[in-house]
Amino acid sequence: MAHKKTRAVLSEARSAEVDPRAGTKIKIVLPSEADGGQARRRRLLEILSRGAPAWDPADHPEIEAAGGAAAWVRKLRREFDEASMRRIRLKRR
Repeated sequence: MAHKKTRAVLSEARSAEVDPRAGTKIKIVLPSEADGGQARRRRLLEILSRGAPAWDPADHPEIEAAGGAAAWVRKLRREFDEASMRRIRLKRR
């Protein structure tokens, strides 16, 4: 397979994601990585491989206060439905 060298301009955020891996070497970014998809996948895999839980219930006391996740979701849906009905009533006036 033939290869062709080209230059690309990366955003500062993308460049910052590439820099730690490349160090002082010339930075080579594959086209599949230019949009950040591969970098996002790599970050997700790093987080998942740490072994620490990604979710800490202590950070979300509102869920426990509602009676668990299912009850919390029902509460959110009910609140959304009520707000939607209020908007509909206001439009009819």
